[in-house]
Amino acid sequence: MNDVLRQWHPGLGPKLADFYRDLHRHPEVSLAEHRTAAKVAGALEPLGYQVTTGVGGTGVVGVLRNGDGPVVMLRADMDALPMQEKTGLPYASTDPAVMHACGHDMHTTCLLGAATLLDRAKDSWSGTVLIVFQPAEELSTGARAMVADGLFDRFGKPDIVLGQHVGPLPAGMVGYGSGPIMATSDDLHVTLFGRGGHGSRPETTVDPILMAAHIVTRLQGIVAREVHPSDTAVVTVGKLHAGTKDNIIPDTAELGINIRSYAEHVRVQIKAAIERIVRAEAAASGTEKEPLIEWHTSAPLLVSDPDRTAATVAAFTEHFGVENMFPMPVVTGSEDVGIYGEAAGVPTVFWFWGGIDRDRVLNALATNTVNSLPSNHSPEFAPLIEPTLRTGVETLTVAALTWLGAGG
Repeated sequence: MNDVLRQWHPGLGPKLADFYRDLHRHPEVSLAEHRTAAKVAGALEPLGYQVTTGVGGTGVVGVLRNGDGPVVMLRADMDALPMQEKTGLPYASTDPAVMHACGHDMHTTCLLGAATLLDRAKDSWSGTVLIVFQPAEELSTGARAMVADGLFDRFGKPDIVLGQHVGPLPAGMVGYGSGPIMATSDDLHVTLFGRGGHGSRPETTVDPILMAAHIVTRLQGIVAREVHPSDTAVVTVGKLHAGTKDNIIPDTAELGINIRSYAEHVRVQIKAAIERIVRAEAAASGTEKEPLIEWHTSAPLLVSDPDRTAATVAAFTEHFGVENMFPMPVVTGSEDVGIYGEAAGVPTVFWFWGGIDRDRVLNALATNTVNSLPSNHSPEFAPLIEPTLRTGVETLTVAALTWLGAGG
């Protein structure tokens, strides 16, 4: 393993840092990752990988065959978010409406770095490395699209799927969990139908904005009053759109709702409760038309296989030292990487690593101000380039070597 990691020479780190800054400057939202995919493919092609673009839309796949042995899949997501960056960095996004606020630019760069190290040190391992750069993780559709496009039929089924996510942990530290580690995610769109009219004559209308307000408030009671305290769940109203002018009561209002849960019975319970509340509030408002409730994208529960996780974490501990390992609490964020292992019928191992200044995080922990730290999806979130970049490259490389065959 050390022979592979020694291939990290002084020239690779700065090259990857430049690649990362370029991706950060030019973010692309889900399903539009054309420039990002071209950059990734262009960086992979000079290496020993068989490179294919356009998989599942804008996905990029690299295959490196190196004799007999296991097939190990490494995955990174590429998409950014539709929001304005407020980091003040000299390499901040050039698009005022799009930002890499979840660290997918760091994920992509680290996977490229690991692919480079594994290619340079083929004498140290045997088997096949399957490199997957995925689009549209933020929509929870990218993994399914790549699988539907014949990912495993075209490039081979892996024996294990490996993935990681950067977050507001101390830079240089690796966070881990076992079993269910990230929640299911379900999105729904609700359209409420009222009866519009002049703001000065509300008695002639059925106000969908008031209806929406009651629904938003009532939804917060689901977790607080219906879900068992031992179960973890979140209900969030992330969108509320209605109206065009302050003295016009509109005909409709629209809600965008997201739920997170860890158990299927809780998921079913919450979905039923939301539909019950929406319909009841509409009826209480005297609507003439039933609300339209449309369930959309969902991400499955992410399970990091306990046995494979234990072996991978042991390799991380040996490499990074026990002082740099961080046992993670329950994470209510979601990821679609588990779709690959589920589709292939193989185990998935997933972990986290830190991107925030270590002293800043430790001070926040000491002063109970952790919630003040910028986290994923914050307009102020941007990982330190180092040691985040090197740590992320090494975690992927160490994990891959844990499951690849030994070299000759």
